[in-house]
Amino acid sequence: MLLADEFFCVAHDDRTGRSRLNPRVLGLGLAGALLGELVLFGRIVIDDGEVCVVRHGPPADPLAHETLMQVLAQPQHREVRTWLAYLAETAPDAVGRRLARAGVWRRVERRRFGRVRVSWLPVDVNVVAWRPIRLAGLLISRDPIGVPDVMLAGLVAVTGLTGAVLWQPEGRELGTARLSAEVARLDRSLFHLLAFVEAAVGDAVLAPR
Repeated sequence: MLLADEFFCVAHDDRTGRSRLNPRVLGLGLAGALLGELVLFGRIVIDDGEVCVVRHGPPADPLAHETLMQVLAQPQHREVRTWLAYLAETAPDAVGRRLARAGVWRRVERRRFGRVRVSWLPVDVNVVAWRPIRLAGLLISRDPIGVPDVMLAGLVAVTGLTGAVLWQPEGRELGTARLSAEVARLDRSLFHLLAFVEAAVGDAVLAPR
């Protein structure tokens, strides 16, 4: 799974499909993950608070390609905060649809009082439930952790989902310590992207509803 797909699975209950985060925080976490995918694909860097395109070639993944095209189409908007806020509006549905095409989640529409309410349900509970277990196993082990998984762990931390991953008391301290150490080693772009996601989440939590 790509970064945003992994985060989507961790951020939703594997049985009910309900989000563990409020909608604004979920959107920001997924927006950060989509930008993170472009960094990992070598298409953008984060420099001085701005999104800078360094390669124009389309990534193989259609959603990553679409995200890159959006950035290229609006060169006047370069601030990371602006792109997080913009992508957060559509990221939950876009990532959910990508996972639906992969057969991991299914989109459910319910109509009530003339309005359509969209929810997501796991196709295979075991596949979804394994995502946080897998990440926890990496964090409490001595095995090397790949950069995408470190970025995933960072997004989990800054959005307040650590308890959904490191839920077993005996591994929480070790896992949290390793998470902090690994995030500190991320390259400049990913580390700064996490910092911007964390700040945006903080603003969203404090903002009046």
